[in-house]
Amino acid sequence: MSDSISSASSHTLLEGRLGYQLESALLVRALTHRSYAYENGGLPTNERLEFLGDSVLGLVVTDTLYRTHPDLPEGQLAKLRAAVVNSRALAEVGRGLELGSFIRLGRGEEGTGGRDKASILADTLEAVIGAVYLDQGLDAASELVHRLFDPLIEKSSNLGAGLDWKTSLQELTAAEGLGVPEYLVSETGPDHEKTFTAAARVGGVSYGTGTGRSKKEAEQQAAESAWRAIRAAADERAAAAKAAEAAEAAGAAEAEGAAEAEGAADTPSPRATA
Repeated sequence: MSDSISSASSHTLLEGRLGYQLESALLVRALTHRSYAYENGGLPTNERLEFLGDSVLGLVVTDTLYRTHPDLPEGQLAKLRAAVVNSRALAEVGRGLELGSFIRLGRGEEGTGGRDKASILADTLEAVIGAVYLDQGLDAASELVHRLFDPLIEKSSNLGAGLDWKTSLQELTAAEGLGVPEYLVSETGPDHEKTFTAAARVGGVSYGTGTGRSKKEAEQQAAESAWRAIRAAADERAAAAKAAEAAEAAGAAEAEGAAEAEGAADTPSPRATA
């Protein structure tokens, strides 16, 4: 989106996705990257709001983790928070809001794919959270963080001790006796706008693929896809085994009941023996 980002219609579109109507100048500042500010006479940037939003985000996520995981030690809570509050995760949330189309960028960043850069998306999302906090208060900012990040918190809570998909996949494949995962990565596009595609293979079998703006992001997505596929297959096998055990137990109980009934029928009554 061009400099018309300050228009009421643009604000309304983004505010509809956020669920809050913000003071216009505050929202414009939250969306102003330093590259745009420098190219337009030193306008105020979103960096102070980013600083504030980072703290609000950290507080809400930390509070949520503390309350929902009462048995986790401090070190594991810190790892879990880092899995949620990081540039890659924030960028994905920002992409879900199509935040990149609203950011005010300088020509240089615009020409090098800045609207989809993880660092810019993450910083802008934090600035927007900071703006919601200033304009609407902590309760509103907390509600926004929960709405945007609770699914990510839940997903991260399912990861293994390493709290990343590659580590979790390696733990799972070891437990299932499948071997060590490997990743085949390819790339397309110009240098400033590359797209990476990764395939996660285990024992020569491809279990999942992923794409991203970096090799690491593509591998993590491929690992997540493979983890889910292998986990689903393992759960299906476990459910089938449990069902078979239940059927076997039911059959044994039925046979035992029939035998008892037959034995009772063969036993003569006292009156008959008299």
